[in-house]
Amino acid sequence: MDTISSPGETLRNSSNETVCEIQDGFLAEALPAMYSIISIIGFCSNMLALWAFQFGTQKTTSITVYMKNLVISDLLLALCLPFRAAYQNQSGPVILCKVVGIVFYITMYVSIFLLSLISLDRFLKITKPFQQFWIHTVSHSTAVARGVWLLCVAVLLVLLFEDSRRGPCSHKCFHFKKRSTLGAVSNMTAVAVFFFLLLFFLYAYSKISLKLHSVSLKKTQQCSKKTGSRAVRKTFVVLVIFIVCFTPYHVVRVPYILAQVDIISAVWKKQALHLANELVLCISTLNCCLDPVIFFFLSSRFRKAILAALPRKLGGALWKNQEDLNHGKSITESRICRAEIVGGLLALRHSNQDVRKECKHI
Repeated sequence: MDTISSPGETLRNSSNETVCEIQDGFLAEALPAMYSIISIIGFCSNMLALWAFQFGTQKTTSITVYMKNLVISDLLLALCLPFRAAYQNQSGPVILCKVVGIVFYITMYVSIFLLSLISLDRFLKITKPFQQFWIHTVSHSTAVARGVWLLCVAVLLVLLFEDSRRGPCSHKCFHFKKRSTLGAVSNMTAVAVFFFLLLFFLYAYSKISLKLHSVSLKKTQQCSKKTGSRAVRKTFVVLVIFIVCFTPYHVVRVPYILAQVDIISAVWKKQALHLANELVLCISTLNCCLDPVIFFFLSSRFRKAILAALPRKLGGALWKNQEDLNHGKSITESRICRAEIVGGLLALRHSNQDVRKECKHI
């Protein structure tokens, strides 16, 4: 495919150097600072999560298996970000740039798949509380998590050997680069997979929302509205983080890839897409800081570690607010399961005794 040449995008044959017209602009200084801050916060919070999961006493479940793998992914991302900050708008060793770039995207898509698995797990437990699925067992969830890692590593390692097309910006480590047709197709495939998972998220959480609404209609005096609001927060925090962190990046990614293969050829459009891509890419890294929020809501082990690390007065005030969350590992699932029982013939036989019994778990 023909490339577009311009006065600012030409090779200087006399000096054998490349002048790149596509610049980072205001992001040249902002991105390294943002990546550094995100790296520090993400590394510290996920190290705390790793310690909590490794040395805590909470029973291992399918959800904790996925969260442990998410912690590892977030730590790898946090370790990559200093290199992104150092070489954001600079030339660097080719191998280093490629390895850091590959690890960066491996962690992104591992996180996307793991968040999808967490959502699938909760979707099945909430909408089909009486059924036990193979994905709920620790052994199978461990195998699935390992499969996610192997799939992402195998697919993205291929890009390590991709010979990107030479262009006026190809000398920079993390910058706009022209792509081959094969590279563009592989990137578009990744985008398509993401939007498929996004559709699953929207479908799953719409079903969960309907289920929670039906359960809320069966609330009794013993099961307070506060419990319902906590269940909603626990359930939808994954959806919010998934959409905020990854959707903007994949929306921008489509025209950006078209610009990389010169289907979008105007230099000013490439400049705008480059700035947009860099900005949403930075937003996507926020997941390593926001994932601990998921751990806080879904893991009593991590929640206790956070509250213990806070100053005594603040931790004591928050602890009282969190006590009810620690009574059971699965608030939403228990409420749905018990509400359906109370709504049937068992409710007529056991009446308020069943309600009080199940509310203890909540």
